[in-house]
Amino acid sequence: MLFRNAIAILTLSVAGVVSAQSQVMTLADPTIYSEDGKYYAYGTWGPDSNVGIPVYTSTDLKNWHKSSKLALTPGDAFGTKWFWAPQIFKHNGRYYMFYTANEYIAYATADKPEGPYTGGAKLESDSRQIDPFVFFDADGTPYLYHVRLHEGNRIFVAKMSDDLTSIDPSTLTECITATPGSWEDTQSVKWTISEGPTVVREGDKYYMFYSANDFRNPDYSVGVAVADSPLGPWTKSDAPILHRSKFGINGTGHGDLFKDAKGDSWYVFHTHFNNEKVVPRQTAVVRLDSKTFQPDVTTFHLLTADK
Repeated sequence: MLFRNAIAILTLSVAGVVSAQSQVMTLADPTIYSEDGKYYAYGTWGPDSNVGIPVYTSTDLKNWHKSSKLALTPGDAFGTKWFWAPQIFKHNGRYYMFYTANEYIAYATADKPEGPYTGGAKLESDSRQIDPFVFFDADGTPYLYHVRLHEGNRIFVAKMSDDLTSIDPSTLTECITATPGSWEDTQSVKWTISEGPTVVREGDKYYMFYSANDFRNPDYSVGVAVADSPLGPWTKSDAPILHRSKFGINGTGHGDLFKDAKGDSWYVFHTHFNNEKVVPRQTAVVRLDSKTFQPDVTTFHLLTADK
């Protein structure tokens, strides 16, 4: 009964925020980078992903401000359309943005977290690929987790060069493919989808957060897989950790893990605009249990920003 009451309250909260459309943060495939007590949110810009990648800032994860300048602008870096799913990190004194454009993976760099991100290049590939996530292992080895578009959206990994400009093709390894008929494929589609990887290491285990089902599917959800090596093999969860049944709104998926100033783990993700309309997708966060990765549904909330 308590769980049902929590869902009811959250559903009312979502409805209340949606009514104030001008203030809802509409980043799909979002990520949050934190540094020196400040949070930076980036993602696929809901109204038009061709304009580039915007950035929002906050000091408390509740009050957000949209920058008047884009973090990445077409013409300053690779790409002319479909700027999707950025990841931000600091490496060797520079800020990196890995992102998707024109259904290829590219990178750009900046002097500040908010950008502007410029230069860089497209990563060469024999396949269309999206959703990059760069992971540095304990020994400093970089790995690129990403999605290759071939007979489905399939998650792969490969070791990267030290300068992060290429991958070692000999290490390219498939990680996750959606299992037909499972929670990863509730509509029994021909082109199954697994995407949006985030990888963390806890002790001697590697955990991958990923999304499955098409983003337009109400059952778009997030699962967790575990491995003993960054190259796998991966053992997938039997059920998603984020699903519409937990939050009262459809399409809960494709985000990133981050920690707040207290060290608590959170997952930022997107939802459908409401249960009748998919886009523009809304941005949400929820705190995760540090051991089980299960969400604390009472902390779920949509992000809003000043005009």
